[in-house]
Amino acid sequence: MAPMPSTDLPREYSPAEQNSLLGIACKSIRHGLEHGRPARVSLDTLPESLLAERASFVTLNTSGGQLRGCIGSLEACRPLAEDVSHNAWAAAFRDPRFSPLREEEYPGLDIHVSVLSEAEPLAFSSEQELLDLIRPGIDGLVLEDSTARGTFLPSVWESLPEPAQFLAHLKLKAGLPADYWTDSLRVWRYTTQSFGGAALEISGKVGAT
Repeated sequence: MAPMPSTDLPREYSPAEQNSLLGIACKSIRHGLEHGRPARVSLDTLPESLLAERASFVTLNTSGGQLRGCIGSLEACRPLAEDVSHNAWAAAFRDPRFSPLREEEYPGLDIHVSVLSEAEPLAFSSEQELLDLIRPGIDGLVLEDSTARGTFLPSVWESLPEPAQFLAHLKLKAGLPADYWTDSLRVWRYTTQSFGGAALEISGKVGAT
Protein backbone atom coordinates (compact mmCIF):
# COMPACT_ATOMS: atom_id res chain seq x y z
CA MET A 1 0.00 0.00 0.00
CA ALA A 2 1.44 3.37 -0.99
CA PRO A 3 2.27 5.83 1.81
CA MET A 4 -0.66 8.09 2.65
CA PRO A 5 -0.57 11.83 3.19
CA SER A 6 -0.63 12.72 6.86
CA THR A 7 -4.13 11.99 8.11
CA ASP A 8 -3.53 11.96 11.86
CA LEU A 9 -6.45 13.37 13.78
CA PRO A 10 -5.06 16.05 16.13
CA ARG A 11 -8.48 16.60 17.69
CA GLU A 12 -11.98 15.21 17.47
CA TYR A 13 -14.45 16.85 15.14
CA SER A 14 -16.84 19.15 16.94
CA PRO A 15 -20.61 18.53 16.94
CA ALA A 16 -21.00 21.32 14.36
CA GLU A 17 -18.38 19.75 12.09
CA GLN A 18 -19.98 16.33 12.50
CA ASN A 19 -23.38 17.77 11.56
CA SER A 20 -21.84 19.41 8.49
CA LEU A 21 -20.31 16.13 7.30
CA LEU A 22 -23.52 14.19 7.97
CA GLY A 23 -25.50 16.86 6.12
CA ILE A 24 -23.13 16.55 3.15
CA ALA A 25 -23.67 12.78 3.17
CA CYS A 26 -27.47 13.19 3.29
CA LYS A 27 -27.45 15.78 0.52
CA SER A 28 -25.33 13.57 -1.73
CA ILE A 29 -27.67 10.61 -1.27
CA ARG A 30 -30.73 12.77 -1.94
CA HIS A 31 -29.01 14.20 -5.02
CA GLY A 32 -28.25 10.67 -6.17
CA LEU A 33 -31.90 9.67 -5.87
CA GLU A 34 -32.95 12.69 -7.93
CA HIS A 35 -30.09 13.03 -10.42
CA GLY A 36 -28.10 9.80 -10.40
CA ARG A 37 -24.81 11.36 -9.29
CA PRO A 38 -23.22 12.71 -6.09
CA ALA A 39 -23.84 16.30 -5.06
CA ARG A 40 -21.12 18.87 -5.65
CA VAL A 41 -19.71 20.34 -2.45
CA SER A 42 -19.33 24.11 -2.06
CA LEU A 43 -15.90 24.11 -0.48
CA ASP A 44 -15.77 27.89 -0.06
CA THR A 45 -18.52 27.72 2.57
CA LEU A 46 -16.80 25.13 4.77
CA PRO A 47 -14.27 25.45 7.63
CA GLU A 48 -10.64 24.53 6.98
CA SER A 49 -10.99 21.39 9.08
CA LEU A 50 -13.31 19.88 6.45
CA LEU A 51 -11.05 20.92 3.57
CA ALA A 52 -8.00 18.95 4.74
CA GLU A 53 -7.27 15.76 2.82
CA ARG A 54 -8.67 12.90 4.88
CA ALA A 55 -9.79 9.35 4.18
CA SER A 56 -13.33 8.41 5.16
CA PHE A 57 -15.93 5.66 5.05
CA VAL A 58 -19.69 6.07 4.92
CA THR A 59 -21.82 3.23 6.28
CA LEU A 60 -25.56 2.96 5.69
CA ASN A 61 -27.86 0.81 7.82
CA THR A 62 -31.59 0.19 7.69
CA SER A 63 -33.78 1.25 10.60
CA GLY A 64 -33.59 -2.38 11.72
CA GLY A 65 -29.80 -2.25 11.94
CA GLN A 66 -29.04 -4.22 8.79
CA LEU A 67 -26.13 -3.11 6.61
CA ARG A 68 -27.35 -1.33 3.46
CA GLY A 69 -24.06 -0.12 2.02
CA CYS A 70 -20.51 0.77 3.01
CA ILE A 71 -17.93 2.45 0.78
CA GLY A 72 -14.82 4.38 1.68
CA SER A 73 -11.29 5.50 1.02
CA LEU A 74 -8.20 4.08 2.67
CA GLU A 75 -5.91 6.81 1.40
CA ALA A 76 -6.44 10.56 1.73
CA CYS A 77 -6.55 12.05 -1.76
CA ARG A 78 -9.12 14.90 -1.65
CA PRO A 79 -10.79 17.27 0.81
CA LEU A 80 -12.69 15.42 3.53
CA ALA A 81 -16.00 17.06 2.58
CA GLU A 82 -15.67 15.84 -1.01
CA ASP A 83 -14.60 12.38 0.13
CA VAL A 84 -17.67 12.05 2.36
CA SER A 85 -19.97 13.28 -0.42
CA HIS A 86 -18.61 10.77 -2.94
CA ASN A 87 -18.53 7.85 -0.49
CA ALA A 88 -22.09 8.49 0.73
CA TRP A 89 -23.36 8.41 -2.84
CA ALA A 90 -21.29 5.31 -3.62
CA ALA A 91 -22.49 3.51 -0.48
CA ALA A 92 -26.09 4.15 -1.52
CA PHE A 93 -25.80 3.33 -5.21
CA ARG A 94 -22.52 1.57 -6.02
CA ASP A 95 -21.93 -1.02 -3.30
CA PRO A 96 -21.82 -4.24 -5.37
CA ARG A 97 -23.37 -6.23 -2.53
CA PHE A 98 -26.66 -4.35 -2.75
CA SER A 99 -29.08 -2.99 -5.31
CA PRO A 100 -29.15 0.82 -5.64
CA LEU A 101 -31.00 2.59 -2.85
CA ARG A 102 -34.68 3.28 -3.56
CA GLU A 103 -36.55 6.46 -2.67
CA GLU A 104 -38.78 4.71 -0.15
CA GLU A 105 -35.74 3.42 1.78
CA TYR A 106 -34.28 6.86 2.43
CA PRO A 107 -36.48 7.94 5.40
CA GLY A 108 -35.40 4.94 7.48
CA LEU A 109 -31.73 5.15 6.59
CA ASP A 110 -29.11 5.37 9.34
CA ILE A 111 -25.98 7.17 8.12
CA HIS A 112 -22.56 6.90 9.76
CA VAL A 113 -19.37 8.70 8.77
CA SER A 114 -15.96 7.42 9.87
CA VAL A 115 -12.86 9.58 9.46
CA LEU A 116 -9.67 7.53 9.36
CA SER A 117 -6.31 8.21 10.96
CA GLU A 118 -3.10 7.54 9.07
CA ALA A 119 -2.54 3.81 8.59
CA GLU A 120 0.35 2.36 10.62
CA PRO A 121 2.21 -0.69 9.25
CA LEU A 122 2.55 -3.56 11.72
CA ALA A 123 5.75 -5.59 12.05
CA PHE A 124 5.30 -9.27 12.90
CA SER A 125 6.79 -12.67 12.06
CA SER A 126 3.91 -14.95 13.02
CA GLU A 127 0.15 -14.87 13.28
CA GLN A 128 0.37 -14.90 17.07
CA GLU A 129 2.62 -11.83 17.03
CA LEU A 130 0.11 -10.11 14.78
CA LEU A 131 -2.78 -11.02 17.08
CA ASP A 132 -0.85 -9.64 20.06
CA LEU A 133 -0.50 -6.27 18.28
CA ILE A 134 -4.18 -5.85 17.46
CA ARG A 135 -6.19 -3.67 19.87
CA PRO A 136 -9.78 -4.99 20.09
CA GLY A 137 -12.41 -2.30 19.85
CA ILE A 138 -9.84 0.29 18.73
CA ASP A 139 -8.08 -0.78 15.54
CA GLY A 140 -9.33 -0.95 12.02
CA LEU A 141 -7.17 -3.23 9.89
CA VAL A 142 -6.04 -3.35 6.28
CA LEU A 143 -4.78 -6.76 5.17
CA GLU A 144 -2.96 -7.31 1.89
CA ASP A 145 -1.11 -10.09 0.10
CA SER A 146 -0.41 -9.85 -3.63
CA THR A 147 -3.73 -8.87 -5.24
CA ALA A 148 -5.83 -9.81 -2.20
CA ARG A 149 -6.85 -6.87 -0.02
CA GLY A 150 -9.53 -6.14 2.56
CA THR A 151 -10.31 -3.87 5.48
CA PHE A 152 -12.49 -3.90 8.57
CA LEU A 153 -13.47 -0.69 10.36
CA PRO A 154 -13.19 -0.66 14.18
CA SER A 155 -16.99 -0.94 14.35
CA VAL A 156 -16.70 -4.57 13.17
CA TRP A 157 -15.38 -5.47 16.63
CA GLU A 158 -18.99 -5.22 17.83
CA SER A 159 -19.85 -8.39 15.90
CA LEU A 160 -16.40 -10.05 15.92
CA PRO A 161 -14.99 -9.30 19.40
CA GLU A 162 -12.12 -11.81 19.45
CA PRO A 163 -8.86 -10.90 17.62
CA ALA A 164 -8.47 -14.36 16.04
CA GLN A 165 -12.07 -14.25 14.82
CA PHE A 166 -11.67 -10.67 13.57
CA LEU A 167 -8.51 -11.58 11.61
CA ALA A 168 -9.97 -14.78 10.17
CA HIS A 169 -13.04 -12.98 8.83
CA LEU A 170 -10.87 -10.20 7.42
CA LYS A 171 -8.91 -12.79 5.47
CA LEU A 172 -12.18 -14.15 4.11
CA LYS A 173 -13.25 -10.65 3.10
CA ALA A 174 -9.96 -10.24 1.22
CA GLY A 175 -10.69 -13.47 -0.67
CA LEU A 176 -8.27 -15.64 1.30
CA PRO A 177 -8.88 -18.78 3.41
CA ALA A 178 -9.54 -18.08 7.10
CA ASP A 179 -6.37 -19.99 8.09
CA TYR A 180 -4.22 -18.40 5.37
CA TRP A 181 -0.67 -17.47 6.33
CA THR A 182 2.45 -16.42 4.45
CA ASP A 183 5.49 -14.33 5.24
CA SER A 184 4.44 -11.89 2.51
CA LEU A 185 1.22 -10.95 4.34
CA ARG A 186 1.09 -7.25 5.23
CA VAL A 187 -1.20 -5.55 7.73
CA TRP A 188 -1.79 -1.92 8.68
CA ARG A 189 -3.91 -0.56 11.52
CA TYR A 190 -5.78 2.71 11.84
CA THR A 191 -8.32 4.33 14.14
CA THR A 192 -11.47 6.27 13.33
CA GLN A 193 -13.74 8.94 14.69
CA SER A 194 -17.26 7.84 13.82
CA PHE A 195 -20.62 9.58 14.15
CA GLY A 196 -24.04 9.33 12.60
CA GLY A 197 -27.79 9.30 12.90
CA ALA A 198 -31.10 8.87 11.10
CA ALA A 199 -31.33 10.49 7.66
CA LEU A 200 -34.48 12.52 8.35
CA GLU A 201 -33.18 13.68 11.71
CA ILE A 202 -29.88 14.77 10.17
CA SER A 203 -31.65 16.51 7.31
CA GLY A 204 -33.86 18.38 9.74
CA LYS A 205 -30.90 19.60 11.76
CA VAL A 206 -28.74 20.81 8.89
CA GLY A 207 -31.26 21.51 6.14
CA ALA A 208 -29.51 19.05 3.85
CA THR A 209 -32.47 18.08 1.73
